Amino acid sequence: MSRSWPRGPRRRYVPRPPRSLWRRLLDYGLTAVLLGLFILVAARLDRFETRKEQGTAIVNDGDSITLGAERIRMRGIDAPEYTQTCRKGGADYPCGKLARQSLARLIANRQVSCSGWQRDRYGRLLGDCKAGDTDLNRAQVQAGWAVAFGDFETEEATARAAKVGIWAGYFDEPQDWRDSHHDQPVERTHGALASLGDALRELVRFW
Repeated sequence: MSRSWPRGPRRRYVPRPPRSLWRRLLDYGLTAVLLGLFILVAARLDRFETRKEQGTAIVNDGDSITLGAERIRMRGIDAPEYTQTCRKGGADYPCGKLARQSLARLIANRQVSCSGWQRDRYGRLLGDCKAGDTDLNRAQVQAGWAVAFGDFETEEATARAAKVGIWAGYFDEPQDWRDSHHDQPVERTHGALASLGDALRELVRFW
């Protein structure tokens, strides 16, 4: 058995009128803008590429090292500045130099590897560093010779409770110490919000 449906009247095909010159120019302009934005974003993505450095480390202070030609600021921590002093048992002591010695002991003449994509205002790579299986950033905070600076808050709380390193006495936060010495730069924390801000700035920066 066959079925049939009533056929309605066929619609007559009416071709669209050609676009005006101005409309075509507008379309071409929008295409060029979108293409330009795509090229710009692609060119900026190299800023987010993770850099990896490895080699024999020169320990500059408690939170920065040099690997070859690359200066590295250890991400998420802040150690006393090299010339900074702290107080314990009623006497001042060179906590900045001891922080540097602590980092050197953690490295223990082993090869160091660091990775990161952000840089600070002085061009130093903000890096997560290891010597063998030792997470140097984390270990320096755990040892009490650096404070949390956007990360490692749990490790700082443990070191503070155990009164190890600088927590055994009294000290100025490294950031506060830098603020009180005009020849020392002000540095912002390395937390997640700072990373997001860096990413947004890299995407929109044209120079």
